[in-house]
Amino acid sequence: MKPFLLITTRDDKDIAAEEHASYCKLTGLLPEDLAWIRMDQEPLATIDLDRYSGIILAGSPFTVSEPDDTKSENELRVERDLAMLLDRVVDRDFPFLGICYGIGTIGTHQGARVDRTFGESTQATRIHMTEAGQADPLLGELPTEFDAFVGHKEAISEVPEHLTVLASSPNCPVQAFRVGENVYATQFHPELDGAAMTSRIHAYVDHGYFDPGEVEALIQRIQQADVRASQMVLSRFTEQYLR
Repeated sequence: MKPFLLITTRDDKDIAAEEHASYCKLTGLLPEDLAWIRMDQEPLATIDLDRYSGIILAGSPFTVSEPDDTKSENELRVERDLAMLLDRVVDRDFPFLGICYGIGTIGTHQGARVDRTFGESTQATRIHMTEAGQADPLLGELPTEFDAFVGHKEAISEVPEHLTVLASSPNCPVQAFRVGENVYATQFHPELDGAAMTSRIHAYVDHGYFDPGEVEALIQRIQQADVRASQMVLSRFTEQYLR
């Protein structure tokens, strides 16, 4: 089989390692079957798409909607490299799944407006599948409603007609979309369970995703949430595109 490729951008090595482990666990892939590139550490070389079954772009502390003059050179490099990769991915309609930062990255690449209108604090929220989502080959096996972890400062506020919206939530109208037939993005985090989300909360306590004074209450709510249905996105992606 051809491996899948995970692209991450977190500069905390412990959180990055936990993230890779979460993706292995919830895709069902062995570590050797999920190649890993840390773009925070090195430029993204030209990827031979024929080597992989598909690509997953993980979440990030980066935000695409911030003015360029507030971004580090590293973040700007990551954006440039991803834009060039997406040129090829979208042109070829190559299997691709972007998570959280991925929805902003792909959305921006495709002309969507990404801003802070529909940001959501860290929580479990109810996701609703659209009619298109219920008929989608990848997401159609998920329940029509399910809970998922979110936590994002930016989101899509205007959607170009060629993007197919697959899921929404009460406070964020675009929770998942598709470009073409094989390029997907979710605003919610299908790679997180309660333990992983708790670790993420501790790591980003001062990054503006939630009130630091509410950490213990937030963790208690997180531990009580059932987000197993959301995790099906990852297993469905690898099942559908394994070659």
